[in-house]
Amino acid sequence: MEVKTTLRPRDVKRLEEKLARFREWLPAYSGHRLYGAVAYLEADESVVRHAERRGLFVIRATGSSASIVNEPDFRPRAFS
Repeated sequence: MEVKTTLRPRDVKRLEEKLARFREWLPAYSGHRLYGAVAYLEADESVVRHAERRGLFVIRATGSSASIVNEPDFRPRAFS
């Protein structure tokens, strides 16, 4: 998961790069399914949809809570 005050396209790219190397860093989890998520306070709608198209869960912080804002038909990507 990547948490940002303002979510930008480069944040999505960096998270994908980290997820691609996750099993290299933590081989004990090689048998588990890996999903990614970005959380933010502010973002352009285009960046939110870009992250969703890349298969990431998208979480918007609101006050003292947070909500997953992916579309109802969203299918998360399992990163290997």
